[in-house]
Amino acid sequence: MSLPKTTKGWAVAGQGSFDNLKFDTQQPLPELSDNEVLVKFHAASLNYRDIMIAQGTYPFAVEPNIIPGSDGAGEVVATGKKVTRFEKGSKVVTLFMQTYFGGPLTPKVLGSGVGGSIDGTLREYGVFNENGLVDMPRNLSYLEAATLSCSALTAWNALYGLKAILPGDWVLTQGTGGVSISALQFAKAAGARVVATTSSSSKAQKLKELGADHVINYKEIPNWGEEAKRLTEGGVDHVIEVGGAHTVTESLKAVNIGGLVTIIGWIAGPGETGPSFPQILSSMAIVRGIVVGSRDQFETMIRAIEASDIKPVLDQQVFKLEELKHAYQYLADQKHFGKVVVQIK
Repeated sequence: MSLPKTTKGWAVAGQGSFDNLKFDTQQPLPELSDNEVLVKFHAASLNYRDIMIAQGTYPFAVEPNIIPGSDGAGEVVATGKKVTRFEKGSKVVTLFMQTYFGGPLTPKVLGSGVGGSIDGTLREYGVFNENGLVDMPRNLSYLEAATLSCSALTAWNALYGLKAILPGDWVLTQGTGGVSISALQFAKAAGARVVATTSSSSKAQKLKELGADHVINYKEIPNWGEEAKRLTEGGVDHVIEVGGAHTVTESLKAVNIGGLVTIIGWIAGPGETGPSFPQILSSMAIVRGIVVGSRDQFETMIRAIEASDIKPVLDQQVFKLEELKHAYQYLADQKHFGKVVVQIK
């Protein structure tokens, strides 16, 4: 078949609101170089990063008129002459940072983020270097696999990147977004125990169904850090910190001596004040900031997903590509449970 020269897709044409998301039925596609493949996307998913890029609050550089979306799953429909990792028909998932294959993270690697520096997944077709893709897990659908690139890999890095989770460990997760639910699933698969926080009784029940050992409603118990320490009889070993300055203080109360607080995001807002230096020191914990993970970690995570038959949790609302603005607003309003996904025909 002849290869498409254009594709339908979105671009971030300015910043400040979702009105700057523009749909184009004739986005140009570059010709394949020797080490590139053409991917026909079947599904994508959204992350809070996508909201920040559209609103102009993302703390890293963003290319003008970038095609958004870091997470996508699809099928290779054409390959360059020197491609060896994939063939026509291969099912693939995008790597968040296209040049982060393993080892220490560098400033140069940070500049290879899909949907920020490199055109992303919210389109029908995309050209990618073969090294910026991984094989799709064999046990997942396209919609499920399209949730892995950012939030799932971030959760995996949090639990295994510096201090590997062990059976019997306690993990504290915050809320019901993609990172927190992935961390809950990975923790239970590893034989660990989980304390989850939420503000919703209905979401609390869903968290228990996913295996959470304890669920704390942080609106009813605002000092949930002390409550988590009481429930775990001494504190948690891992905290998946996604809230921001408003929640870090409680996280430091929850963690045990020598435990790990992994700073991932600030969905509750960046805040003007956080924990004081004495509070951080007296916790005697490790505080680590991360940005997603490497291809090596991604491929290890995929093996675990296949071996344990872990299924990503998708929100019940599935959006079409043309409905992207509604999907952004849905995520921003925090109406979701699990990942917000986009079906691409």
